[in-house]
Amino acid sequence: MLGFLWSLASFVIALGILVAVHEWGHFWVARRCGVKVERFSVGFGKALWRRTDKLGTEYVIAAIPLGGYVKMLDERVDDVAEEDLPHAFNRQHVLKRIAIIAAGPLTNFIFAIFALFVMYLIGVQTIKPMIGDIQPDSIAGQAGVVQGSVIKRVGERETIDWQAVNLELISYIGNDTLPLTVTLSNSPVEQTKVLNLSTWQFNPDEDSAIDSLGLSVYRPEILNVVGLVAEKSAAAQLGLQVGDKIQQVDGTPMENWEQIVSYVAKRPNADIAIEVLRDERVVRLNGMLGSRQDGENEIGYLGVSPTLAPWSKGVLFTHQYGLFDAIVQASDKTWRLMTLSVEMLGKLITGDVSVKNLSGPISIAQGAGMSASSGIVYFLSFLALISVNLGIINLLPIPVLDGGHLLYYFIELLRGRPVPDSVQEIGFKIGGVLLLLFMSIAIINDITRL
Repeated sequence: MLGFLWSLASFVIALGILVAVHEWGHFWVARRCGVKVERFSVGFGKALWRRTDKLGTEYVIAAIPLGGYVKMLDERVDDVAEEDLPHAFNRQHVLKRIAIIAAGPLTNFIFAIFALFVMYLIGVQTIKPMIGDIQPDSIAGQAGVVQGSVIKRVGERETIDWQAVNLELISYIGNDTLPLTVTLSNSPVEQTKVLNLSTWQFNPDEDSAIDSLGLSVYRPEILNVVGLVAEKSAAAQLGLQVGDKIQQVDGTPMENWEQIVSYVAKRPNADIAIEVLRDERVVRLNGMLGSRQDGENEIGYLGVSPTLAPWSKGVLFTHQYGLFDAIVQASDKTWRLMTLSVEMLGKLITGDVSVKNLSGPISIAQGAGMSASSGIVYFLSFLALISVNLGIINLLPIPVLDGGHLLYYFIELLRGRPVPDSVQEIGFKIGGVLLLLFMSIAIINDITRL
């Protein structure tokens, strides 16, 4: 329950920020184009807070935090007093109307750059893309990719960490081949491995693009040394201590941590004898395991976490830049997120990406909660990603979205007169149905993932 509330709160905060940013773009440009803004609302429904400025704009925070809007003076919506006609949106030159509508998505992109800029100034800890185990019969294994290699580029794009690798791998969905440039850990010489994607089966709900190709992220060795003992757990009752090296369980030598986990899981609430090495002497502990539910199954539970061997030098590093370089990196990352979003939309149309991969508010809320739990820099990265996607989606030429309005205005610009109201009305109805369809698919996908 606590996790649900945390995700919900993170989602509301994220959505509130992004909606406010988007609508502020419309608002700011409208004001500078001489349009009177009647209301700037974050959320819908009952107003929880409101204030009116000296220019007559009402600022509102409403009860339902699932969107927002800017209400501009417009003859097509309300009656407008004669003296206010020059300030009505519909009376503005078409280029001004284009600027006002385009400002929302554009501000989303600018905000993404800002969020990533702050993230890079603070610094985010990340992992060099060094490859761990390779599945022998996998796509990567068949291409000759070997353990310990470092991925330098996917295609023509440099990959400084695993997040960059994952983004670039996703961009190759639907392609026949994937060029992977790697270096061995003991050699600076680059090698290009061409992966055959004809048999690539990638399901984002089940695994990552990295895993689906047979690659794995290098991790330090998990030692048989206790790193954490949970309070009031079976381990605490047994007398296990941080730093204990588990050697035997019930007289069976334990070769690795996975063996310990497997042995314990099969014995819920069973008596157990553990032999550990503590301060260079052998200590024998006796007691009883605990248990916990894993779906419909009851499994044994000890209540300890292991110690990891030290990371190899340079594999774990902080991705941080100075003022100028942070702007460059943030701009480049935002541009890549934008182009990748457009590529994915194209693959959705061609069928290379299934509509089953569409995500809705539940998935976004889960992502918000996870990123917020990981820290501010990860939450900033999440905000940048969602902000870019919000901007791209709003630019789709679907009536009711900003892109649909822009389409009508560009047609007006070319033909010298507005698109007839009757045609616009039909377009808005079709656009509303399409938007509702996509939202329904996304929400159904979210529910099936729960």
